[in-house]
Amino acid sequence: QVQLVESGGGLVQAGESLRLSCAASGVTRGISAMGWYRQAPGNQRDLVASITLGGVTDYGDSVKGRFTISIDIAKNTVYLQMNSLNAEDTGVYFCNVNYRRSGLQRDSWGQGTQVTVSS
Repeated sequence: QVQLVESGGGLVQAGESLRLSCAASGVTRGISAMGWYRQAPGNQRDLVASITLGGVTDYGDSVKGRFTISIDIAKNTVYLQMNSLNAEDTGVYFCNVNYRRSGLQRDSWGQGTQVTVSS
């Protein structure tokens, strides 16, 4: 059973920073990538940032230059450093792990952590 434990969300003022963490368990090998997605009320879940085990990153357009994703392979943990936060960054942030098991590519999701940015 793959489990993702997220931490680091909260309420901050515009311009401040937050760091999210997500630790994966139950998947000791076969991880292809980990990432963060954001869902604001009434909106779909959109990519914030992703990173492969080889260190290749991808960012949503709205966070480029402000957010940085990193991964600690030994700990199966992904981090999201969020700087210069603004009100549009408000939402529930979901951690995702993409991995291969029994010949199939699979996705698992965390339960989400709320990030609220007040302006």
